[in-house]
Amino acid sequence: MTSDKEQPTWAREALARIDRYQDALPRRAGRAEDFGPLTLFVRRDGGGPLHARPSPGGAAARRAVRAADVERVRDRQRALGVPEVFEWVAESAPELREAAEEAGLTVQERPLLVFPADVPTPFAAAGAVPAGISVRTVAADDPRLASAVAVAHLAFAELGTHVGTAGAAELAVAVRVYAPETARTAGQIRAGTKTVVAAVEVTAGGRAGGALSSGMLPGVIDGCTEISAVGTLPAARRRGLAGAVTARLVAEARELGARTVFLGATDETVARVYGRLGFRRVGTFLEAEPAR
Repeated sequence: MTSDKEQPTWAREALARIDRYQDALPRRAGRAEDFGPLTLFVRRDGGGPLHARPSPGGAAARRAVRAADVERVRDRQRALGVPEVFEWVAESAPELREAAEEAGLTVQERPLLVFPADVPTPFAAAGAVPAGISVRTVAADDPRLASAVAVAHLAFAELGTHVGTAGAAELAVAVRVYAPETARTAGQIRAGTKTVVAAVEVTAGGRAGGALSSGMLPGVIDGCTEISAVGTLPAARRRGLAGAVTARLVAEARELGARTVFLGATDETVARVYGRLGFRRVGTFLEAEPAR
């Protein structure tokens, strides 16, 4: 990855907007606790736990993070009974990785990609799906929402781009397991703070079946949004479904007024798939947590 000074202007501006977005988004669902150069977000009610990240404004706006700062946040996370997780963009706090590792955390990295404003919306990819598949934006009352929520969990439990084992039977079980999350997601869709897109099977009679792939936008803040949780039912992979879902999400993001659309790929192989849609690598996402 190039240094900040070598980055083109559009990429530096995108990284700054992403930094502000990643500070603003968790404030919608939780409260922020100040730990100097770090901020811990704690969810107010419902949903999964949040995380800690560098305080907003970039390295120029705060002192460097030290291992002692990471330890203070970890003590608070343990007291709250929440996971000891830190998430950030490497370029926004280059010293945090060393501080996290010194504090005993394991750091994982993922490619950070942006869909540039001057790249056309990939409508062709959005429509390039096999016969019998429809890519659609899922409404709060759509019966496919439950499978759209559940399929992402199965996808991330079996990472990779290979055809896997989890299929329709596992999806039916996951729909029941993640029913509370489906209800929360429906409420967020109604509130306009989440958009869900899914690739669903269409039966011979024209009725839509369950979701085989899905992804979401957590909301647009100051012209910026993230494409997240894109995943395909492992048994249905290698059919272009995740690419079609991602392309539709780009179109939805632009309809909602987003100028910066970004995502974190799970690895370099997946990043190349997104690259074929028009995404460009601008940085690195980092996540630190205790070794398992």
